[in-house]
Amino acid sequence: MNIWRRVAFGAVAIISGPAIAGDVPLYDTVPSWVTSVKLAQGQKQSAAGGPILLDLQQRIEGPTVWSFVDMAMSLDTPEALSQSNNITLPWNPDKGDLIVHQLTIIRGTEEIDVLASGQKFTVLRREQQLERRELTGILTATIAVEGLRVGDILRLRFSTTMKDKALNGRAQVIQSLIAEPFVIPSAGYRLLWGEGDKVKSKIFAEKVRSKRERKGTFEELAIELPLPKQSDLPSDAPGRFNNPQIIESSTFEDWADVSKVMAPLYATDGLLPPGSAVLAEVEAIMSATQDPMVRTAKALQLVQDKIRYLAVGMDGGNYIPQSPSKTWEVRYGDCKAKTLLLLAMLDVMNIEAEPVLAHTVLGDIVPLRVPSALAFNHILVRATINGESLFLDGTGLGSRIEDVRDTPALGHLLPLRLEGAELMKMDIREPARATIDLTLDADESTSVDLPSVADVTMVVRGELANTLTLASTQLAEKEKQAFIDEFLQRFVGEAQYETLSATVDSDRGTVVLKGKGVFNSGWEMQDRRSEKVFSRAPDLIAFEPDRARPAWANIPVLTAGPELHRFRMRIKLPDGGRGFVMEGDANLQTEIGGVAIKRAANVENGILTVDETFSYLGKEIPASQISTERDLVTTTLARSPRLIAPADTRRRWELEGANSLSQLNSIKAVYKKTRADADVDNISPLTSSWSFLNGIGDYRGASEILTQQIAILPSADAYLSRASARYELGDAKGALSDAQEARKLDPSSSSAVVSVATYTAELGELDKAVALLDERIALGGKTRDEYRSSKASLLGEHGKVDAALSELDRLNLDKPGTPSLLNERCWLKGTQNIELPSALKDCTSAIELSESSTTILDSRALVWFRMGRYEEALQDLDAVLLQAPGFAESRFLRSIVYARLGKAKEAAADLAVARRMSPSVERKYARFGLKH
Repeated sequence: MNIWRRVAFGAVAIISGPAIAGDVPLYDTVPSWVTSVKLAQGQKQSAAGGPILLDLQQRIEGPTVWSFVDMAMSLDTPEALSQSNNITLPWNPDKGDLIVHQLTIIRGTEEIDVLASGQKFTVLRREQQLERRELTGILTATIAVEGLRVGDILRLRFSTTMKDKALNGRAQVIQSLIAEPFVIPSAGYRLLWGEGDKVKSKIFAEKVRSKRERKGTFEELAIELPLPKQSDLPSDAPGRFNNPQIIESSTFEDWADVSKVMAPLYATDGLLPPGSAVLAEVEAIMSATQDPMVRTAKALQLVQDKIRYLAVGMDGGNYIPQSPSKTWEVRYGDCKAKTLLLLAMLDVMNIEAEPVLAHTVLGDIVPLRVPSALAFNHILVRATINGESLFLDGTGLGSRIEDVRDTPALGHLLPLRLEGAELMKMDIREPARATIDLTLDADESTSVDLPSVADVTMVVRGELANTLTLASTQLAEKEKQAFIDEFLQRFVGEAQYETLSATVDSDRGTVVLKGKGVFNSGWEMQDRRSEKVFSRAPDLIAFEPDRARPAWANIPVLTAGPELHRFRMRIKLPDGGRGFVMEGDANLQTEIGGVAIKRAANVENGILTVDETFSYLGKEIPASQISTERDLVTTTLARSPRLIAPADTRRRWELEGANSLSQLNSIKAVYKKTRADADVDNISPLTSSWSFLNGIGDYRGASEILTQQIAILPSADAYLSRASARYELGDAKGALSDAQEARKLDPSSSSAVVSVATYTAELGELDKAVALLDERIALGGKTRDEYRSSKASLLGEHGKVDAALSELDRLNLDKPGTPSLLNERCWLKGTQNIELPSALKDCTSAIELSESSTTILDSRALVWFRMGRYEEALQDLDAVLLQAPGFAESRFLRSIVYARLGKAKEAAADLAVARRMSPSVERKYARFGLKH
C-alpha cells in the first residue's frame, strides 16, 4: 500500500544551528491533475548510473503555481550510489509548501517505501549564498537514504507550491528544460492552467517538440524532453539572439501591468518621519548645497558608502523592499532596499525620481520575454533633473558628482508607476571618470637595453576599488603587497617594486596605487633597429569576431562597455632624445571595434610623453560592417606609434661612457632593496637581479646573487647559471662543482650532463668527459643525438679532430639536411682550419635550410677568414651583429678581421665589447690559434 508523506514546515528562527527534524503526517494522494508516469521494466539499462526518468508538471491556478517532479535514478555503479544516497529538496516556506509524495527503492520486483520504514526528512536552514552576499531564507528538506545497493532504482515524487503576495494575485514561473547531449530515456514537461487563468507562455529554446490542447477545463502545453541539441552562439552575440533552454509563463497582462503591480512597493510617503536618522542625513545634505545635481550625488554616495550590500529574500523579500528605517538601522540592504532608501531621500529633496526594473545580464532580451517580474533581477533609481535622466544604482561603489550621468549597460528598463509604464531603452553614455587612470614616469636615459625604472600611480574606482579596499584592510602586509603587485601586473606587466602602497581616497571614491619598480622596457630589435611601441592599443584592443558558420553570418557583435581607461606615460630618453624618431599615428582620435581612442604623443626636451584614453562604448556592430571594422582595427593597430632609436644608441656593453647613469643606478638600488625581501615563496627578486647583472656582463655580481638564491631555494637551473658565471670568470673547477650539483638535483637534465662533461674536459680530463657522454648515448632515447652532437663538439674543441669529424659525418648521414648539424661540421672544420671548401658548402647549405641564420653566418665568417677572404668574413659578421649586436663570439672574430684589414680603432672597439660580454671568449678562440 502506498503511504504519502508530507513534510511540515514553519519558519526556522536561526540562520544556522542544530538540524530540526520535520513532522511527517500522512498525505492522502498525488494531486488529481498530475498525469502519472509508469517506469518501464528494464529501463535502467539504458542509462546506467544516471537519471532514467524526469517528469516535470506545473499547474497555474490563480496566484498559485504548483510544481510536481517525478524522478528516478539508476544506481548501477558504486559512484552513482555514492552520489544519490543523500537527497536535498529546497523550498521557500514563506511562499508555499514542499510535499513529498513518494520515496521508493525499486529492487527487481520489490518496492521498498523508505518513508514507511521510519526514515524522516530533516529540515535545515542553510544559507548557501552568503558568500555572494545573499540571504535567501530557503529551507532544505534532506534525507540520507538507508539500505541502498548497487543495482537499485531510487524513485522520488514531490511537489512545491508557490504564491507570492507581492504579485497581487498574479502568478509567474520559469522552468529550465534539459536538452541533448544530456541522455535520459524518459523525460517530459507539462504545464496546465484553468480556463479562467489568462496565461501567457513562451518557449525560448529552438527545435522544440511541443503540443498545446484543451483537456476538459484545462489548457495543457506538453513538451518532449530532452530537447534537441541547441545551436551554439558566438560569445559576443547580443543577448536577444540567445535562446535559453527555458519556458516562462505568467498571468500578467502586459508590461504596464507588471509596472502597476510592483509600483506600490516603492511608495515613499511617510517613510522618513520627522526626527528619523535618515531624515537628519537628508537635511544635512540640503543645508550643504542648493544644487539638485550635487544633492543627488551626495544622496547616492551615502546609500553606496554607508549601506553594505546584502540581498534579503526571506519573508517576502524577493520583491518587497526593506524599509529605509530598517536599512539605516542594520546598515545593510540589497538593490530593493537601497533603491527605496534613495527614493525616499530624493522625495524629501523634491527631486523627481522613480524606480526602474532591470536585468544585469539579459537586459537586451527583456522585450522578447513574457511580461513578469521574473524578467528582471535588479532595480535602481531614475531621477530627472532639468529634463535630464540620471540612472542611480545604490549597489554601485564610489560614485561622486562627476559620475551621476554615467549609465550602466542594462538594455531595457521598466519604470514602476501606479498608472503603469512600458519598457524603455537605456542609452549608454561614456563614463565621466576612468575606471583605471594610470600614470607612469620612466627613466630610460642610460640605455635602451636596460630595464625601465618607473614610478607608477594608478587611480582605481568602482568595483575594482572596492576589491582593493578590502585587500588593504583585511590582508596582512606581505599578502597585501602580493595582491597589489598581481593587480598591477594586468596593466603594467611584471615588475620588481622597491615601494608599493594602496591608499583609499574616500572623498574621491577611489583607491590610489603607487609604486617604484623595475620593468621590462619594451625595446626590441625590429628590422635591425631598436624600437618601442608605446601605445597601449595593441594590448587592449582586439576585434576578432567569429562569424565563419553560415548560421552566424547575420549576427552583430556586441562590444564591451561602457568603461573608460586612461594611460599617461613620460619616458626620459638616452642622450636627451638625440636621434630618436617617432613613426606611426602619434596623434589620433578615432573609433575602432567599439572603442573610442584619443591619443596625443610627442618627444620634447628628451622626454617622450603619451596620453591615451580608451572608451569602451558597449555598442553593437552590425554583421554587414564586421569585415570593414576588422580591416579598420588591423590598419589602426598596425599604425600604432613607436619610437625608433638611432643606430648609434648606447648599448648595455657601453655603459661606462653614458651621459646619464641615473637609470643604471636606480635599477641597482631597486634590486638591492627587493633582494632583501626574497624568500622561498618568492625568489623572483633574485632571478630578475641575476638576469640583469648577467645581461650587462657583471658575472661576479650575478654569481653572488645566484649564491643567495641557492641558499634559499636550490635548483638545477640556479646551479647551472652559476656554473656559467664562474666559467666566464675563469673558475672552471667551481663551474664543474656547480654542474655536478645540478646533476644531483636533476639527473635527467641533459644540460647538466653536458655541462659536467664540458667542464671536466676543460680541466684536462677529456676521456672522462667523453665516457660520461657515451654512457648517455648508450641509453638511447630522444636525447641520444643531442649527446652525440655534444660529444663531437667536445672532441673537436680539444684536438680530437678525426673522431669529432667522424661523429658529425655519421650524424649528418642519419639526419641529412639538418641545419644545426651542417653548421656544427662547418664550425669544426673552420676552427681546425681543415677541408675549408666543404666547410663553406656545409655552412651555405645550412643557411639555405634554416629559418635563423645568425650562428651559421658566424661559422661561415670563420671559414672565410681561414681562407683569407676577409671582406666576405666581414660581411657575414656584420650581418650577425646587426641581428645580435651583443654576440661576443662574432665581436671577437670581427676584431681580428678588422686588425687584418688595418682598422685598429674598430678592432679595439669590438675587442672591448667581446671581453665585456664574455671574458672567456679569448680563451676559447686561443684554443683554435685565433688571438690578437
